[in-house]
Amino acid sequence: MKHDLRSITKSVVSLVIGIAIGKGEFPGLDHAVMPLLPKYADLRTPAKDMITVRHLLTMSQGLVWNEDLPYANPMNSETQMDQASDPVRYVLEQPVNTAPGTVFNYSGGSAVLLAALLRQRTGQAIDTYARAVLFEPMGITDVDWLRVAPDQPLVASGLRLRPRDTAKFGQLILNGGAWHGVQIVPPDWISASTSPQISGPPLWFYGYQFWLGRSLLKGKQVDWVAGVGYGGQRLFIVPALDLVVLVHAGLYRSGMQSWVPVMVLNRFVLRAVTDAP
Repeated sequence: MKHDLRSITKSVVSLVIGIAIGKGEFPGLDHAVMPLLPKYADLRTPAKDMITVRHLLTMSQGLVWNEDLPYANPMNSETQMDQASDPVRYVLEQPVNTAPGTVFNYSGGSAVLLAALLRQRTGQAIDTYARAVLFEPMGITDVDWLRVAPDQPLVASGLRLRPRDTAKFGQLILNGGAWHGVQIVPPDWISASTSPQISGPPLWFYGYQFWLGRSLLKGKQVDWVAGVGYGGQRLFIVPALDLVVLVHAGLYRSGMQSWVPVMVLNRFVLRAVTDAP
């Protein structure tokens, strides 16, 4: 089955990386990235050698990157990356303009580098690895992951899932990484990746490829975690209410795509909650 709606690709990448770290098949968070990618040794600089796995997960690698432009704009960095013959090289060719670990800058290139590290360590593309360690254990079989080449998945945004399967990841997070009593993602990874790691755009925090926000419910602050997909896809996890909310939308050309899902959460779902914390 083909799916038209983009799913929470980067958040799923984070879950896969957490599993790989738990299995000892992925480098530690504070390991420098460049020495782990010998194919791109010609691009190493002292500044780039400061980039760590943690910086990729928090989108603070410090490389020049602009995804604020529409994706139809050929100057958008992710668009250029997806059209490059070697997306990993394209990302690593970008100069460093801020010290790694200091400034959040939304970048699909972060996910591409994480997938490159996974392939370097395991010999597997991220979609193949994810199917074995995450999708199949959760009973998720109807998966599309778009590709830019036969053996090269579109890592940053190419995952397509049915709504019911996307919602499963919310329950997985509420369960601390367990699914039907089986621990799939290490619980400490769930805790860390859904906790504030860096300040994002105004009013947001960012974890490891997850967004962190808050709402007001009956005069009290309610924190939530979100997996975000382009066009208005949102997977909200509200731990205090044991609540998962999935919003699917196709608002790809609308300036409201960032606000409509939050309005659905705040104006309709949370207002219907009768047992506030």
